[in-house]
Amino acid sequence: MPAAPELSPSLLRAIALLALGSFVSAATMRVADPLLPQVAAEFQSSVSQASIIVTAFSIAYGVCQLVYGPLGDRYGKYRLVAITMLLSSAGVIACALAPDLAALGAARLLSGATAAAIIPLSMAFIGDSVPYEHRQAVIARFLTGQILGMTFGQIFGGVLGEYLDWRAIFLLLGLIYVLAAAALFHQMRRPGMIDPRGSDSLRPSVLAARYADLLRRPHARLVLATVFTEGFLFFGGFAYVGAFIAHDFEMNYAQVGMILGVYGVGAISYALLVKRLVFYLGERGLAICGGGLVALCFIGLALSPVWQALVPATLVTGFGFYMFHNTLQTNATQMAPEARGFAVSSFACAFFLGQAAGVAICGHLAEAYGYRAVLIATGLALAALGFIFGRTRPGRP
Repeated sequence: MPAAPELSPSLLRAIALLALGSFVSAATMRVADPLLPQVAAEFQSSVSQASIIVTAFSIAYGVCQLVYGPLGDRYGKYRLVAITMLLSSAGVIACALAPDLAALGAARLLSGATAAAIIPLSMAFIGDSVPYEHRQAVIARFLTGQILGMTFGQIFGGVLGEYLDWRAIFLLLGLIYVLAAAALFHQMRRPGMIDPRGSDSLRPSVLAARYADLLRRPHARLVLATVFTEGFLFFGGFAYVGAFIAHDFEMNYAQVGMILGVYGVGAISYALLVKRLVFYLGERGLAICGGGLVALCFIGLALSPVWQALVPATLVTGFGFYMFHNTLQTNATQMAPEARGFAVSSFACAFFLGQAAGVAICGHLAEAYGYRAVLIATGLALAALGFIFGRTRPGRP
């Protein structure tokens, strides 16, 4: 097993603060999942219509990657993360003040547009700072912030939504954004902090040529196509697990949030075991096993006869998803080493556009065929996707 990389105290501190940023970004992203039934009830709409608060965020998050990647390479990734953290506070506060579903959807669109820079550019910053052979483990540890944020969003989205009000959740997120942004700006002024900047042109013709060059690379095409499909399938199914539990098992929002929150326990378990898993399974094995585990868990959720069985299935879903997704993330940091911010942001763009499409389409399918059928279909497709990527991915790019 490779020795752990020796990171400077300044770099360790910088990555820890980026993990804090990924926490609040992920919480903002996933907090809407357990709130769909409540938002639908307040605005007298269907759950499918209320899912605009998920899809609007995802669309903006994905599209804005096309802007943030080149900006991060040009002006500094860490600096751009700090700026967008501050801007994100305005978007989530606007969610809390929304008078109707259309306004809430617009506020979520704004939130997605500003939060889009945080996690992808943080991973690109790590890619610039950590050698490839150690990068998957470091990224996985960094992503504990994202995982905890997803857990926070899902648990407290349910708990606070049940006992307080869903609007209070967005106000709390706005406060966390402000505090995190202040910490990042402070870190930028500390001695030893390095945030490389480039001199690349941002002209549309230059950017178009860069995208064309990226898509000419077989490894990049494989990773981008896989992550788009992964986002479509996984979140097309998982985004409706909360509504499925509330409907089929007659649980309140707090109970739904607690069950969804154990997803994060599984994801953190992966982060703690990532070095051993990479050593024993390799990237191919992680992709194949991760896709297979998610498939088994989605099918288990769909066929569960009692609510108690939902807990282990949701936990292992988090473990399996990050086995697959973290492998894709690590590959993304090496798609274009000379323009890493651009490449990782392209990866995030594909992932969240796939997620937006999956949530929208699977919402209609769930209304037509039921939540259980959608979970089984998306789970089986994820198993096939993990197998295909694991078998076709070349050696280290």
